[in-house]
Amino acid sequence: MSLPPETQAVDAAIASRMSVRAFTAQPVAQADIEAILTVASRAPSGTNCQPWRVYVLQGASRDALVGKVCAAHDALRADPSLAAQYREEYDYYPENWVSPYIDRRRENGWGLYGLLGIGKGDKDQMHAQHQRNYRFFDAPVGLMFTVDKVMGRGSLVDYGAFLQNIMVAARGRGLDTCAQAAWNGFASIILPHIGAGEGEMLVCGMSLGYADRNAPVNGFHTPRVPVAQFTRWLD
Repeated sequence: MSLPPETQAVDAAIASRMSVRAFTAQPVAQADIEAILTVASRAPSGTNCQPWRVYVLQGASRDALVGKVCAAHDALRADPSLAAQYREEYDYYPENWVSPYIDRRRENGWGLYGLLGIGKGDKDQMHAQHQRNYRFFDAPVGLMFTVDKVMGRGSLVDYGAFLQNIMVAARGRGLDTCAQAAWNGFASIILPHIGAGEGEMLVCGMSLGYADRNAPVNGFHTPRVPVAQFTRWLD
């Protein structure tokens, strides 16, 4: 059965979304960013709280943040004791990994670094690749998302829907994204830079722009387990 064009368009936007790790310098029109955020704001939220706050970094503000966080990332590598200054405000990952999640995580890491030719013991290249996060993978637009600390965990569920809407709406306009929790540890640098209030918590960052289709790293596509593996049908 042939699907309606609108269904095909939605499915295509969702299926083509991926974490792009190399962008071109092509600018993104502010009208497009506003349109993406407008449609994304239709995401559901508990009692319509709409807990999201968005900071859009471009030009000098983007470049200045990149410089600050990359410097901190380098300093942290040189002196690991500085880690106490750079702690995430909420646990994105578990303290103790178990299967099958640790297996998928390893598969992801091996696949990405293998594609880039980075060996297990090559700490310099690993550091450089990790730091690509803090350069927004060269995307011209960086987004930072915060939430008021007074909100509960449910707001992070709401946020997931909002973020997914942004990524899908971007694909519908020929743009690409990379959602990044990597920024979270540097919230003490990021929040003052973007002018966030004392009551705000960093949720994550995101790169937004046009994918560099010639970059080998963008040939990395993560697998998904089949529906039968995560679904139980109850009659």
